[in-house]
Amino acid sequence: MAGRIREDDIAEVREKARIDDVVSSYVTLRKAGGGALKGLCPFHDEKSPSFHVTPSRGFFHCFGCQEGGDVISFLMKIDGLAFAEAVEHLADRYGVQLRRDEGDDQPQRPRGPARGRLIEAHRIAQEFYADHLGKPDAMAGRQFLAERGFDQAAAELFGVGFAPRDGEALTRLLKQKGFSSEEMTVSGLVAKGRSEYDRFRGRLLWPIREPNGDTIGFGARRIFEDDRIEAKYLNTSETPIYKKSQVLYGLDLARREIARSSQAVIVEGYTDVMACHLAGVQTAVATCGTAFGEDHSRVLRRFLGDHDESRGEVIFTFDGDAAGQKAALRAFAGDQNFVSQTYVAVAPSGMDPCDMRLKQGDEAVRELIAGREPLYRFVLGNVVKRFDLDRADGRVDAMREAAQLVASVRDKSKVDAFARELAAMVGIDVDEASAQVRRAVARQSSDQRGSRGGPDRRSERQGGGQQSEAPPPSRPQLPPLRDPRFSVERETLKLVLQHAPLIGRLVEQVSAHDFTHPAYRAVWEAVVATGGVSAGVADPGWSARVRDGVSNPIVSSAISELGVEPVRSNGEPGESYVNAHIYRLRELSVQREIADVLSRLQRTSPTDEVDEYNRLSREVMTLEQHRRELGQKAVGA
Repeated sequence: MAGRIREDDIAEVREKARIDDVVSSYVTLRKAGGGALKGLCPFHDEKSPSFHVTPSRGFFHCFGCQEGGDVISFLMKIDGLAFAEAVEHLADRYGVQLRRDEGDDQPQRPRGPARGRLIEAHRIAQEFYADHLGKPDAMAGRQFLAERGFDQAAAELFGVGFAPRDGEALTRLLKQKGFSSEEMTVSGLVAKGRSEYDRFRGRLLWPIREPNGDTIGFGARRIFEDDRIEAKYLNTSETPIYKKSQVLYGLDLARREIARSSQAVIVEGYTDVMACHLAGVQTAVATCGTAFGEDHSRVLRRFLGDHDESRGEVIFTFDGDAAGQKAALRAFAGDQNFVSQTYVAVAPSGMDPCDMRLKQGDEAVRELIAGREPLYRFVLGNVVKRFDLDRADGRVDAMREAAQLVASVRDKSKVDAFARELAAMVGIDVDEASAQVRRAVARQSSDQRGSRGGPDRRSERQGGGQQSEAPPPSRPQLPPLRDPRFSVERETLKLVLQHAPLIGRLVEQVSAHDFTHPAYRAVWEAVVATGGVSAGVADPGWSARVRDGVSNPIVSSAISELGVEPVRSNGEPGESYVNAHIYRLRELSVQREIADVLSRLQRTSPTDEVDEYNRLSREVMTLEQHRRELGQKAVGA
């Protein structure tokens, strides 16, 4: 068994793998002041950015869900990797040669193939398929692309390939490369019947990639009439690395432009993504064989920077037929997932972007996106068109149904304007339309209040007056880390973790006894266990090692939080700022000692225990003198 990766190699990985570079492959980051960056957290759904990255210290922390750590723990969390796998991934990406200490026991690897092996198998497969697109038996695939306006350069840009009709060509190659039967089948590249055979045969292939460019699956287009699988598209099945509800095709190429322009265009297929990008709409992405859903929204929002301050746009393209209208309704139902304004772009001719580029040119595709209309207006128009507006009852029914849609619009300040548009569509009085919409809004708000709160009257009636069993008592909760009582402890530890060279020998006076919050005391103990502050003077990865040395998730989260939160000084903290906090921390500690001694003194008889009483009195005076000195030094600093 291979040994443990050497600590100095892990430290080199941490040093070379800039955390902002790695995180930006998954999250759009913007400047937050003090050298920090912020974005929408990839680990929980949120409307405002609370996810912070501090490149100078190599930490990330979300103040919403409390996830935090260094570049290695980020990759472990977001890609589901073991520690060694994350280190190996980063070492390969940043050119670090890893060495191992032979003979060390290693934690047992989780069952199943390692993620890195599955990624490598897909890399080999993608190169194999792309190379085979130029072979004679791939003529039909090249013709398919050419008929849709895609040349060799376009195929290379998007990594398009061809799976040979020989049903075992890729299987043989992967075996030659040392892949096991389990690795090949779990990856989804190889299937098993009487024997192992290629999952994709005689099909044109589009690689499906993660935002960082790693191939994790394929979309396969039927091009031969005698293909025994009749489905037009055959996609990779769900695997440990491929979840179709969380993947957007083309995001690896579009993510930077999405972040720059605050715009994302959702199209319906692989060729539509290609057509948009080649026409200059470089923010286009598509789902992979499934409808656009909540998980897709969550992925897209991270790169769009979609939060309360956002002025972004999400533009859906649909066919103008019944299926397209149904898709628009589904998208409208998920409109609340976005802070950005949602739009729809539908070609009057009913053509998709690929056909439009082929028949009308690149400019037509750009004009299609530029001519977008608000999604609510498109949906509203389709609802109204279903009714006979020449009849009074048709107008009433159209008004009733459309009012419900207007009432669900997120920005309530726009409801009156939408009601006016609705009145014009239906052909009724504006005041009547506004009244209908206001009643729909009131009903909706009432329903939401009922679903959020009050007692369940039905369950009370059915319960026959019996009281529910009382829940078991919960464990006592730790006080919040941001409780003002612990502000000096918090600021001191931020200085320790972020500015170790500035702390100097003054911190030698500090001990675990000076920290009253259990989490802060544990952080200080972790600092001491990792060589103390002096160890961090010349070691840029020291704070990460402090965090690695703890197993309690509360303490681990506290360390990452303290490592990214800016100190409260104006500008970079100086020696006086550090001294003031160290002296103040010690003063508070001595103040608690005085309180303890005074308590004992009050319980001691001045007549029956004269010696003890006098000793405690002298101790109080000595401590009080020391407290005053520390207070004066804190103020003077």
